[in-house]
Amino acid sequence: MKPYNTMSKEELTKEKEALTSEFNAHKAKGLKLNMARGKPGDDQLALSMPMMDILNSKSNLYSEGNIDCRNYGELTGIPEAKRLFADYMGVAIDEIMIVGSTSLTFMYDCIARAMLTGVLGSERPWVKEEKVKFLCPVPGYDRHFAICQFLGIEMINIPTSSTGPDMDMIENLVSSDPLIKGIWVVPKFSNPLGITYSDNTIKRLASLKPAAKDFRVFSDNAYAMHIVYKDVPLLSMMDAFKESGNANMLYLFGSTNKVTFPGAGIAFMAAAKENIAFKEKQLSMHAIGYDKLNMLRHVRFLKDVPGIKAQMQKHADLLRPKFDAVINKLEAELTGLGAGTWVKPDGGYFITFMAEKGCAKKIIALCKDAGVSMTNAGATHPYGNDPDDSFIRIAPSFPSLEELKTAMEVFCTSAKLVSAEHYLSC
Repeated sequence: MKPYNTMSKEELTKEKEALTSEFNAHKAKGLKLNMARGKPGDDQLALSMPMMDILNSKSNLYSEGNIDCRNYGELTGIPEAKRLFADYMGVAIDEIMIVGSTSLTFMYDCIARAMLTGVLGSERPWVKEEKVKFLCPVPGYDRHFAICQFLGIEMINIPTSSTGPDMDMIENLVSSDPLIKGIWVVPKFSNPLGITYSDNTIKRLASLKPAAKDFRVFSDNAYAMHIVYKDVPLLSMMDAFKESGNANMLYLFGSTNKVTFPGAGIAFMAAAKENIAFKEKQLSMHAIGYDKLNMLRHVRFLKDVPGIKAQMQKHADLLRPKFDAVINKLEAELTGLGAGTWVKPDGGYFITFMAEKGCAKKIIALCKDAGVSMTNAGATHPYGNDPDDSFIRIAPSFPSLEELKTAMEVFCTSAKLVSAEHYLSC
């Protein structure tokens, strides 16, 4: 088919009529399909069910050092859990702490505590500043942005390419504005692009010279082992920051929520040991210890980093056909049409679709009208405001393969219909 931007008004009108009929046929099916969040599917959750049998009333519930996992204590985690996830994160055992079951909760806690008390090296609590600003690479993760918005932190969009965020822009901003206290980054298989930051990007992040002496890089490691098509090595962030003399500038967060069970995994934070000691002191004000039975269960199930990789290979084998279904449908229906472009990720949980400018919200609205729920247009940007109204995050993991194929038929019809209308109005 001819690209829409080369069609005459008459051709576009006929195309719109045909697509409207096709859309109405989808709508008449009464579908109820959900592609709104990156939730693991039932088949993925089944992979971790054997973990539920590891501990029972007859189990040895003591960890190394004769620590009773049924009782209070061990605020930073049991030794074998710290060792496993230090290996996973590529840090030393005194550079990690186990912080409950969800990393997002601890990210929020870290920023909230910074607002109330500052971070290591702060002259005053962040809330005492005239204003607090964060840099936000876009497209990015809506939950990161929601934390900042809730706490009244001003967000600044940073464009992202295949190698990572615009480092020229970042360097200029942080060196000149002491109110910029942090940046969100997802350096491997980023949400939603699925890219991995280049070595040069990591080195430049590590070598930043912020005007704010208590500036922090909040690095979310959520997808680092979530390979779908190709593993891409990531330069060790901890090593890079140490080599630049900026070890205390880095916070690394991770969890097993998409390795085992979402909301019931193991969350951890890695940082320079001075930061860990500072965080431990703060944590002691509101916690005595996290769920050590869950730590023990995870360590005995996953065993070591090769065990985590083997688990993630099983996830990849289940996810890949779903990613293929989305990519193949987009290529078959939309290639060269002028109805949007997309990024085939190396890994992660999402496929990023870029609609024609001004079309994303209309496409999402049509999908919803036909019974297909998707993440809101604009969620990839701070304040839910994508200035080009272009980015759409497709989450293939939760529906069954057959449901996903049906949902993509609706999506492609909606994208074509909105795009045809867009070119008719030009």
